[in-house]
Amino acid sequence: MRIDLSPTSWGRVVVVTAAGTAFFIAAAFFVDSFNFPSLSPQALLWAKLTDLFLPLVLGGSFLFFLMWKMRQLAIAQKELSIVAATDSLTAVFNRGAFSMLVEAYLEQARSHDVADTGALLIVDADHFKSINDRLGHDCGDQALKLIASTIQGQLRGADIVGRIGGEEFAVFLPGADATRSFLVAESIRLRIREAEFAPGGQPWPLSVSIGGIAFRGPTTYHDMFQVADKHLYKAKSNGRDQVSFESPRGLPSADIAGTVH
Repeated sequence: MRIDLSPTSWGRVVVVTAAGTAFFIAAAFFVDSFNFPSLSPQALLWAKLTDLFLPLVLGGSFLFFLMWKMRQLAIAQKELSIVAATDSLTAVFNRGAFSMLVEAYLEQARSHDVADTGALLIVDADHFKSINDRLGHDCGDQALKLIASTIQGQLRGADIVGRIGGEEFAVFLPGADATRSFLVAESIRLRIREAEFAPGGQPWPLSVSIGGIAFRGPTTYHDMFQVADKHLYKAKSNGRDQVSFESPRGLPSADIAGTVH
């Protein structure tokens, strides 16, 4: 079984404390060993006990306290990094963290460390201003939380989602081909249409427009975002509640509108 030695783990505290204490004891015995030949049996026993227990109590206690404090600091730093990268309302990545993660993946793809395929989706809530104006900003916040959780429910482990604007989200699908990427976008759109949003007991329909682009080969976040944003504008202009998607060259692009109930 592998021991967790990460800065936030108890395994690191225990291992460093044990190894450091053993070193202190060994050093005490080594230094004192030059005096052992001249000591009486009783004095020799006392010296060995001192060499064992003094480093064990003092050194072990000091190391444990030091490593415990370092673990607390590591946990605090980790929590701060999560807070700094997370949108406080929806608990998804914020714009800066999302773009940084996408760029990091694309950089790895350029060096062939990961698959050089994937997709970027921009998801924008339709008629969101009317929710804030007619129901209030608290209800608008509830709608954003519901949209964010619905998006997350359609993604796999490697996919990421971020809130990049007031009512605008972005989804990155690393390694996904054009077909799967489009199906994910359409699934997000349908699930949000079906989501139950009834603030104060009053049902209110939700829908989103989605613009997307699938990539195959080297690209940048900026270039993908521009194309996906154009397709989002197209989806909005064509009546909202639909997906407008661009596939890599050689594959057909698609525009699918939602069914009106």
